[in-house]
Amino acid sequence: MDTMPHLQEYGVVDAYLRDCASRTVLEAIANKWTCLLVDALRDGPVRFGALRRRLDGITQKSLTHTLRAMERDGMVLRRVYPTIPPRVEYELTELGQSVVALMEGIKHWSEEHMAEILAARGAYDLRAAEEPRPIPVD
Repeated sequence: MDTMPHLQEYGVVDAYLRDCASRTVLEAIANKWTCLLVDALRDGPVRFGALRRRLDGITQKSLTHTLRAMERDGMVLRRVYPTIPPRVEYELTELGQSVVALMEGIKHWSEEHMAEILAARGAYDLRAAEEPRPIPVD
């Protein structure tokens, strides 16, 4: 039984339900490039080339894809100026601005806890690489 149409009649949104559209929104904002783009665009319009330089390691394809997805979701406004070559700027919409604090918090948490996470990963990888040992019986 598909529960979402029934629940939507009552205004219920629950991302734990497989058919809930909020999952697509969660997927959109849980992307590392989206997180970094929101932060990079927080202070106003930025040109495509400047975004590409700011987001070290992003490919042109990934940047284009992420910006288009954010534009489709109403978080980014794309402006094309009739120059040769065309000048394109991106800026956050009001909806995009509403997620700035969340994304900034995620970015800062990642930076603050990087050493702990890397240490935990190293310790896990060492344990995983060890030969299994029998459990001592008392």
